[in-house]
Amino acid sequence: MESLSRQEGPGPSARPPGRRAVGSRFVSGLILLLLLGCSVFTLLPIYMALLNSFKSAGEMLSDVLAWPSSFDFANYADAYRKIDFPRSFGNTVLVTVVGAVGIVLFASMAGYKMSRTPGRFSQSLFLLFAISSLIPFHSIVITLVQISKGLKAQGSTLGLGLIYVGLGVALAVFLYHGFVKSIPRELDEAAIADGCGELRLYAIVIFPLLLPITATVAILNVLWMWNDFLLPLMMLTDSRDYTLLISTNMLFGEYNNDWSAILSSLVLTMLPVLLLYVLLQKYILSGIADGAIKG
Repeated sequence: MESLSRQEGPGPSARPPGRRAVGSRFVSGLILLLLLGCSVFTLLPIYMALLNSFKSAGEMLSDVLAWPSSFDFANYADAYRKIDFPRSFGNTVLVTVVGAVGIVLFASMAGYKMSRTPGRFSQSLFLLFAISSLIPFHSIVITLVQISKGLKAQGSTLGLGLIYVGLGVALAVFLYHGFVKSIPRELDEAAIADGCGELRLYAIVIFPLLLPITATVAILNVLWMWNDFLLPLMMLTDSRDYTLLISTNMLFGEYNNDWSAILSSLVLTMLPVLLLYVLLQKYILSGIADGAIKG
């Protein structure tokens, strides 16, 4: 009985529940403060750009943190005209749509096929895609420019979109490959038993079930391509093909910078993709988590 009572008693290393709760609250509070700091650090430049886009040049230079004396939209009209917004917007949409559609189409087919095909060849091919997504972009810039010149893709918005397909398909394959594993194989077998071919099986049965990860892949790549600056700067040589960011970059002069027009054009560039993100944000975290965990 004495030994039993000793076993039932708390050990010397046991911590009272109160201390554990206090420690957990402290860690949660510390994480919350860290996240708030990161949020302020991220949102402050956007806030300052939006605030100063309504100011005149003199008012902006006097105090960048002060509220504008009046919210005048003349800067936006001036920026709209200087960057030729309809043309630049159309070029950006063309590049983004070509890149996003190509990535979704090829990556979903490749991810589905490799996930459903056992064997070393399929595993090795998937591993090759996964490793290639880790290669830094700057290490292939020179080679990419030379290849694009040889293929006559430089100076073309369509060629730029196809280049984005090649650069973005590796990570998308990784996400699709993991998500397809959550789809029961019995659906494939039932569709094949009903006389459904492989391509029709993918288009009618599999692809509609990939909607969550497809939305995730699409929005991540749209954000990347819409906001990319370096690749369009290297690939687009004619001002008629400039994207929104490249047209905005042309507002920087050698001796004078029109900051009112620059900040207004940046806000105009940000609004469409921000709206798209707000509409599709519920798919992003769920799609990434499903694709990564099941991969």
